[in-house]
Amino acid sequence: MDTRELFARMIRCEAEGEGDAGMRAVAQVVMNRVHVAYGEYLRTGQGDLRRVLVQMCQFSCYKSIIGGVPNAQNVWSMTPDPIHYRIADWAIQGGVFSGVGTESLWYMNPFDPVCPDPFPYNGSGYWYTRIRQHCFYNPTNAYALT
Repeated sequence: MDTRELFARMIRCEAEGEGDAGMRAVAQVVMNRVHVAYGEYLRTGQGDLRRVLVQMCQFSCYKSIIGGVPNAQNVWSMTPDPIHYRIADWAIQGGVFSGVGTESLWYMNPFDPVCPDPFPYNGSGYWYTRIRQHCFYNPTNAYALT
């Protein structure tokens, strides 16, 4: 499977129910990780989209089992629709979604009306905004040490 299709599958899996804005925001976070100039994502992803997408323990859609239960909603079982390819192409070609900008490195669905702060819980990110069900986070100075 090529990287473009893998990205489109990931967008569908992670954010299909979040509408166009939510899918673009998730795609933006992935591309922010590709382009970040310091920290863990530079070290592990090295500016390569595929490496960012498949980095261990980052996206639940790459797990076949979550909490001991099979995860039927994963990139291997979901076929992207044209909208997912359009958003993937938009992101790959340098599109910027102003809702999260070029700094946000994380998102999560807290399954709660309140976004936890900080996230990740090691203090490397702070809450920035919420788009539908996902909370988005920008890096703190601590992220540079990851």
